[in-house]
This record gives sequence, C-alpha cells and structure tokens, in this order.
Amino acid sequence: MGGFGRYLAAALAARIASEGMGMAVVLLALERTGSASYGAFVLTAWLAPHVLAAPLAGAAAARTRQPRLFHAGALAGFATAVAALTVLLGRAPVPLVLAVAVLGGSCGPMVTGGLSSLITGLVPAGPGRDRAYGWDAATYNAAAVTAPAAVALVAALGSAGPAMAVLAGSGALASALASTLPYEDQGAGPAPGSPRAGLGAGLTALWRVRELRAVTSATTLGFVGIGSLTTVSVLLATELGSPGGGGVLMTAFAVGALGGSLTLGRITSVESGRLVRWALAGTGAALAAAAFAPSVAVTAVLFALAGVCDGPLLTATLRIRARYAPDGVRTQVFTLGAGLKVTAASTGAALVGFAADAPAAALLTGIAGLLLAAALLHALTVAREPVRPGRPGRAGRPVGSGSTEPSAGSATTAAGLRTPEGP
Repeated sequence: MGGFGRYLAAALAARIASEGMGMAVVLLALERTGSASYGAFVLTAWLAPHVLAAPLAGAAAARTRQPRLFHAGALAGFATAVAALTVLLGRAPVPLVLAVAVLGGSCGPMVTGGLSSLITGLVPAGPGRDRAYGWDAATYNAAAVTAPAAVALVAALGSAGPAMAVLAGSGALASALASTLPYEDQGAGPAPGSPRAGLGAGLTALWRVRELRAVTSATTLGFVGIGSLTTVSVLLATELGSPGGGGVLMTAFAVGALGGSLTLGRITSVESGRLVRWALAGTGAALAAAAFAPSVAVTAVLFALAGVCDGPLLTATLRIRARYAPDGVRTQVFTLGAGLKVTAASTGAALVGFAADAPAAALLTGIAGLLLAAALLHALTVAREPVRPGRPGRAGRPVGSGSTEPSAGSATTAAGLRTPEGP
C-alpha cells in the first residue's frame, strides 16, 4: 500500500472513531446512569475544545521536527481518551470524566483538518492532488455512514461499552497507520532554518486571504444549520407519523453525501469556489423542498439529494485551503477551519434545542435558509474588487487588485499561476 493509500486508511479509521462518539457516549451514559443528559454533557466537553485547541495543534504540527511522532501521538491520545471514557463514564467522578473528555477532544483537530493538511506532502502538485482531496472528503462521509451503524449494531448485540471499545480500537489503528506515513521523504514538517509562525498566524491568514475568508465564513454559517439537522430530522419524522424515521433521514443524507463526494467531488474542471456555492445552494434548496414533503419516504429522497449536493462541499473547501494557505501556516489553516465548523455545528445543535417546540417544517426551512445565505455570503465575499492602478505585482497583476496568489504548495503551481476563477 502506497503512502496515500495508508493515509486514507488512517484517516478513515480515525474519522470512524470520531463520528461514532456522539451516539456511543450518549448510549453508554444512558445504559450506566439512566441519564441521557449526562452523556450530552460529556459530549459537549468532548466537542468544546476543538476551536480552542485548533490553533495550538496547528502551530505545534507546523513547528515539530518529528511529524511522524506528533501525528501518531495525537491520534494515540485521541484513542486513549476514548478507551478511558469507556472505563470511567458512569463509574468515576463526573469532574474526572469531563476532564478526560476535554483532553481527548483537544486531539480532535488533528483527526479532521490536521490529517487533511498532510496531503500536500503526500501527493505531488497537479490534478492528482485535487482528486486526492476528493478521496479524503469521502472518508468523512464514509465514516458518517458506517460509524453510527457500527455503534448501534455492537450496542444492540452486547452493550454500549464494547461499542466504545471498537471506536478506541479504530483510533489506535489510525495511530499505527499514521506512524508509517513517509513524512520526512515527502517534505512534511518545517524546513531547517525556516521562520516559525505564531499562534495567530493561521487566523490572520483566514482573515486576510480573501478566498480563505470566503470559504471559512460561508461554511461556518452553513454548519450552524447542518449541526441542527439531526435533531430536526427526528422532529420532522415524528410529525410525519414515523418517530423512528429520523435515523432513516440522516442515513439517506449521509449516503447521498458519500455518493456526491465520490462523483461530483472528483470533478476538477469546475473552479473550487464555484463548487462551494453550488454545493451550499443545492443542499439548501433540497432541504427547503423536504420541509414540504408529505411523507418520510419522499423526505428521505430529498435528504439524499441534499446529501449529494453537500458531498463536494468538503472537497472544494480542502482544495481552497491547500491552494491559498501560506506554506508556513497551512496546518493551522486546516485545523482552524475544521474547529470553527465543529463549533458552529455545536452552536446549531444548541440553538435548535431552544426552538424544539416550533414546527419541524419551519425549523428545516430555517436550516435551508442558512445554507442559501451561506452561498450568498461566499459569493459576496469572494467577489472581485475593482482593479486599482498600481505597480505590477506577480504575474503582471497590479498590486491592490484584490486577487490572491496560490501558495507554493498548492495543487496549481506546477501548471502555472491561475486566477481564482480560472479553470
């Protein structure tokens, strides 16, 4: 198995562990304590550190002289925390359980954006790297489909404890595979004598680079809606006369997203920013239609269509981050972007809790509205600024024209410089 093949295996194993935690923690808390709210508190402690740990994890990954040890160690810490929660949850004092959850959640940014940032060092620049991001995005969608199903199956056959143990084993497998990746040979890690980026450098890049600012702001707004979709799907299915249909709707969405990432996400002829807008708008339109569907079956079809539209969103986002992130802060950009999306999703889940008494169709329409607004936000943010006279910049462009050049490590530099809206 080549380096990228091992990477995909490690990413899939790590993301299965991450995606399964939401269901497994709640099931285990309910089984041992009889309180689902206890599981919700533990899950909140697991997710909360993502946005705070993201810049720290990204800066540490960029500065380390031993990337193999750092990445494998972060994944091992993630797996160890899952294993510890398997033993402690419902048996140890609550503060200790919450502390373990916070420590494990702090490794979360390396499971998402941190791993994705490695692709620039594993796949040569060019169309192959763009396709690699499509495969990477597919690991998220595949994990979203398989992890909850695996947790539910193991819990049904035995109990939630073994289900959590399976997730810990998946995380350990990811750590073992990550330790075999060719970091040094592929140029991962900082070059000797290169300046070290500060903790705020990634956030600065996300704000100053227009393309990064556009995709980060749009996806963060969109994920406020996506984060509440699970709860709303349960409410909607209940209103349609099928209390257990919420899982069917979310499975349809996840399967559609996997199909979309494996098909539409592999298209390299469409500019990534345009693909972001199409994905957000298409997902919003399909969910808006689902709000008025007459049955769970029709709603499931529309949820699947929404998933197909959502599938290429992550692929396009990863390509934009890789193309425009400055070389010294690429990992910070990836981890921060992922952390902001997780935080936005958590915020959405909390907001829908306050509005749970509203009609489910109205809530789903609100989610669709957020996604459509995110598409519009991206279009407005990335719109070209008027060209102002000035001295020529790189590639003969006037300084102050508002266009941003790809970074040296982008997938496009080998083929020559192209404008953000170019082919």
